[in-house]
Amino acid sequence: QVQLVESGGGLVQPGGSLRLSCAASGGTFSIAVMGWFRQAPGKERELVARITGGGSTYTADSVKGRFTISRDNAKNTVYLQMNSLKPEDTAVYYCNIGVVTGGRYLEVWGQGTLVTVSS
Repeated sequence: QVQLVESGGGLVQPGGSLRLSCAASGGTFSIAVMGWFRQAPGKERELVARITGGGSTYTADSVKGRFTISRDNAKNTVYLQMNSLKPEDTAVYYCNIGVVTGGRYLEVWGQGTLVTVSS
C-alpha cells in the first residue's frame, strides 16, 4: 500500500521561506504525477502546484514566482520550495500523487502539514 510522509511545515514570518517534502513508499508502484494542494480555514482545497514524470509543471497564479515544485524520482519524493511567504499562504498543505500499482491508477493523499505565516 502506497503511503506518503510529509514534512517541512511550521511557523514562519511574512517574507520567509519553507520547504515541504513528501516521500512515497510501500509496495511496487510507478508515480505518474505529484502535486501539492492546500486548504485554508473556511476555504476549499485548492491545487498549488503539480509536476509530471517528465518534469512538466503547473503552478497556481496565486503562488507563481514564489513557489517552486520539484521532484526526485530516485527518492520518490516531491518538494515545494516556498519563498516570500504571505499570511494568505497560511493553510494545511497536502501532498497528492497519482500512481500506477497492480495495474490500477490510484490517487494517494498525504496527512497534511500546517504552514502558518504570521509575525
